[in-house]
Amino acid sequence: MTALGLVVAEFNRPITEQMEQEALEAATAAGAEVYETVRVPGVYDAPLAADRLARREDVDAVAVIGTVITGDTDHDQVITDATAQGLTDVSLERDTPVTLGVTGPGMSAAEARERVANAAKAVDGALDLVNELPDPSAADSD
Repeated sequence: MTALGLVVAEFNRPITEQMEQEALEAATAAGAEVYETVRVPGVYDAPLAADRLARREDVDAVAVIGTVITGDTDHDQVITDATAQGLTDVSLERDTPVTLGVTGPGMSAAEARERVANAAKAVDGALDLVNELPDPSAADSD
């Protein structure tokens, strides 16, 4: 059974609670186990939590979920860009799939609510990567 780490951003909590439910349902439907859920204040804080989970031997992949809603400045763009880059870095440095189930930038709250299923897509993507990527330890035996 594939063990997932799940990182849930609490900013915009009514929406991210729905996203968390979607993620849990997707994991259950796929026969995976959410080994541990870490809640962080906002998506900007997610890379550190994802890194901690990705370091664990008993976690096969990490899915990160949250939403960034637009405001009067370009802050939403800055936050999502930094988060995406941080999560990419974690995935590559830890050789562990880390998927981005963060909606935004440039969305209203209504648009974010329409996209809660992206959390399930992040779980599905993490599971696909675990199943499709070659085992790095197999290369060591050649």
